[in-house]
Amino acid sequence: MAQLLRVFKTEQPVQRPVTWADAVVFLAMAVFIYAGVRLSLGAPPAVHGKAISLAAGALPWYAGMSILRMAAAYTLSMLFTLVYGYWAANNRRAEQVLIPLLDVLQSVPILSFLPVVLMSLSAILPQHAAAEVASIILIFTSQAWNLTFSWYQSLKTIPTELREASTVFRFNGWMRLKTLELPFAAVSLIWNSIMSWAGGWFFLMAAEIFTIGHRGVHLPGLGAYLQEAANQGNMRATALGISALVLIIIGLDQLVWRPLLVWSDRFNLEMLESDQPPTSWFYEALRNARLIGWLGDRIFSPAGERLDRFLLNHFPMHDEPGRGHHKHRPVYFALALLGGLGLLYGAFRAGQMLLLIPLTQWLMIALGLGATFLRVLTALLIALAWTVPLGVAIGTNARLAAWLQPLVQIAASIPATALFPFILFMLIGLPGGLNLAAVLLMLMGTQWYLLFNVIAGAAAIPQDLKYTAALLQLNRKDRWRRLTLPALFPYLITGAIAASGGAWNASIVAEYVSLRGQSARIGGIGALITQATVNGDYPLLMASTLSMVLTVVLINRLVWRRLYRLAEKSYRME
Repeated sequence: MAQLLRVFKTEQPVQRPVTWADAVVFLAMAVFIYAGVRLSLGAPPAVHGKAISLAAGALPWYAGMSILRMAAAYTLSMLFTLVYGYWAANNRRAEQVLIPLLDVLQSVPILSFLPVVLMSLSAILPQHAAAEVASIILIFTSQAWNLTFSWYQSLKTIPTELREASTVFRFNGWMRLKTLELPFAAVSLIWNSIMSWAGGWFFLMAAEIFTIGHRGVHLPGLGAYLQEAANQGNMRATALGISALVLIIIGLDQLVWRPLLVWSDRFNLEMLESDQPPTSWFYEALRNARLIGWLGDRIFSPAGERLDRFLLNHFPMHDEPGRGHHKHRPVYFALALLGGLGLLYGAFRAGQMLLLIPLTQWLMIALGLGATFLRVLTALLIALAWTVPLGVAIGTNARLAAWLQPLVQIAASIPATALFPFILFMLIGLPGGLNLAAVLLMLMGTQWYLLFNVIAGAAAIPQDLKYTAALLQLNRKDRWRRLTLPALFPYLITGAIAASGGAWNASIVAEYVSLRGQSARIGGIGALITQATVNGDYPLLMASTLSMVLTVVLINRLVWRRLYRLAEKSYRME
């Protein structure tokens, strides 16, 4: 019985130790942050926009501006994901640098990264343009990493027989991407896209209005509206802003995400059709529309065929894809030498700035890291406890998903930072109330990464395996142990990596709260980063940010990355 469901590879994974690439990548990140800090010192003394109006009539304009920023950031995120993840998954040498770099990038705290980006751009761009670009970059950093990890995980876990079939048919890179890799990853990419938009909404308030010492920025948008309403304690405006956000989320669910999920159901790896396929009224309307059919027959299909012919003619299948690279080795060596020299110089200057930090502040950073780590671990364990059963229920039951999925999207997309002041008022009087509130806010920024990845993993379980488990009359415990959990394992690790980074990022707003001219804080690295940002203490900001990055990267390398390798080697569906 057990052998019939043994469809996952069970070879022992090769552990990947910390390599020279990790050190180089971390050093490069330190130099990058140092360069941003140096540029920010020459930024203009103020970066102000128009005052944010809390009138209801301003909401449509603000919502439209926020949607445009979110769409621009998502487009940038998807382009980055496809290129970066594909390169890392298909080039062993590049993977040694790109994956450690991705660990570093997703662990850089977003809210400590924004001041560096904004002040650096303000030194070289007009003020309003710098604020807009910085806002889009901030939203990009909340959307891109989980998409990239998902795409990379999908490419690394494609069944061997499907790869061999693409080789037998002599597919070039384009045909393999179009017919195998994108279809195989479609369900996971769509669910992570939903999560990326939710993550973007979560940090939208911080991306549109914030203060750094005597410098500030106010961009017209829904996030700025909610932030201003929270600062003024205006319940009516907060309710209006959240209502507008809910309407946007429902519209996106019905007009974008649910049609895409119905369309992607055809790409599930199974030999039997599901007895409860997902449905969408808008998808059916588009599929039955004569105009869409005419556009497909006359424009899209011919254009796609011409693109296929062009790429097949110009990029044929090569038996030796690495051939010819030795011709460019001198160029690569020269570039590496110049980059290494620049890296060493930048590291020297960054080290000089870090030497300005007194020993007492380094001790505060160490204690703050320990305190924040315990809160992150608590939030992650609580999230795992409820997201796995609920995610499996949604991913395997189309009727349940039809009404619960929009509710989950709404809950995930409502910025917790908009509700946090009111939560804080309720908990602040309790023993350890600020600690409880901090863990709760981290949980609100963590749990959705896990939930959406669990849903994607459960939805991707082949229907024939479900029927096999039913025919064998496996009890619930055996079904979870032999089918559900092994199938979910790669998705759980992907979600856990993104969730861990989200919890560390959320610590910045969870551990230091400023409301109506008063501030409250608890010990943690997030509080140190926020305090350094508010005070314009750039050496402390750099030291605390790098310490958080190093901690998260070590956790990723020693824990999550090994589990990633385990998922790739032992739990690939074959």
